[in-house]
Amino acid sequence: MADAFEEEAEPTVSIHEYLKGVEEQELEADLVLGGDDGKECTYTKGYMKRQAIFSCLTCTPEGNAGVCTACSLSCHDGHEIVELWTKRNFRCDCGNSKFGEVFCKLFPNKEVENVDNAYNHNFKGLYCTCGRPYPDPEAEEQVEMIQCCICEDWLHEEHIGLESSDEVGNLSPPQIPRDEEGEPLYEDFICPNCSEACSFLTLYPQTIWAVKQHGGTNATKDKNVLEDAPSACGSSEKLENVIASSESPKVNCLLPTATSEVVSNGKGILAGETSEKEPDSNELIQGSGPSTVCVLGVDLVGAPPALEKTKPMFLSKNWRDVLCRCEKCANFCTQKGIGFLLDKEDSIAEYEKMAKQKREEKLQQQEGVELNFLNNLGHVEKMEILNGITDMKNEIHTFLESFDTSKPITSADVHQVFENLAKKRRRM
Repeated sequence: MADAFEEEAEPTVSIHEYLKGVEEQELEADLVLGGDDGKECTYTKGYMKRQAIFSCLTCTPEGNAGVCTACSLSCHDGHEIVELWTKRNFRCDCGNSKFGEVFCKLFPNKEVENVDNAYNHNFKGLYCTCGRPYPDPEAEEQVEMIQCCICEDWLHEEHIGLESSDEVGNLSPPQIPRDEEGEPLYEDFICPNCSEACSFLTLYPQTIWAVKQHGGTNATKDKNVLEDAPSACGSSEKLENVIASSESPKVNCLLPTATSEVVSNGKGILAGETSEKEPDSNELIQGSGPSTVCVLGVDLVGAPPALEKTKPMFLSKNWRDVLCRCEKCANFCTQKGIGFLLDKEDSIAEYEKMAKQKREEKLQQQEGVELNFLNNLGHVEKMEILNGITDMKNEIHTFLESFDTSKPITSADVHQVFENLAKKRRRM
């Protein structure tokens, strides 16, 4: 009976597991903040292509302002803060007219308003088409949300318009394309509300889509047509030649869904399959800069493709590299307000790549500072530090050898190790 009243043992972790967890948390924070150390207000950098933004509901309860990382830490410490992850083309609002009598501590000389900033209900702490907060206090389980790369709103999986499959006679729940381990099979997501403005993407080969299709007579036929076609970025031959080779010049605007089954009318181009072969970097010449040749051969401004029904789009890795960057297509994207899609630095993947580079540089600088510090010391000081490190390693080793491994290490044990070290140093 005594065992029944024993307190449940506290969960324990090894030092290696603890340090690994800390490193993963630091990396995750760096990826979100883009490597920003949070020491300077980013206002002087203007409308940054992408940066971490926060909304302070204490100062701006209407959710009509956003502040940078440094201001969220220095000017709004202790306030009700909403973390918005990243926003594009945004300039820090901290201390402008929207904050009343509250001034920015880091850079108070700001203009009255940043007219080019865009805001949505995320700044009020609300997300998705259902307009719920995250975490949702009324939800039994917090459901993961995904972000649209166009409007930058976050949506619940069940609210993004995925269609159910009926392949085996029973409706299966709609799913986001993921691998066996649950990792996303897509790089970017476009919500149904934004898919209409991006209908021109259906003119591109199937390699830009992250949803695979299964075999079918028509689907296989169209797949072979596309495989024989040149890359949209690697050849001056226009895609209109591929379209013309089908039974009809009409383009079938079928978008990828969660069903993994693509139905075709046998006309035009099908969207919905990811090529198993990654595009070669030499085939993406067009994606690296502006071009005078349109690889689509379609006047998007005069006759953009229309969608029969707006559906979510899941785009594969490096899909932006395939986009045509000729003057007409670039003007079309600008008119639609999606010109940023042609900017490689706009993507989250590029943002995180930049953050990782900054993190590596920061770690190398820290190692350099530590090495310089040790090199600038005299021989006696160096020997004292090295001996101190050796003493600590020996003391910890002695402690672990005599410690009962069936028991957890407590804070009192750690204090005892350092007290023994201090006594040894005093004797010396």
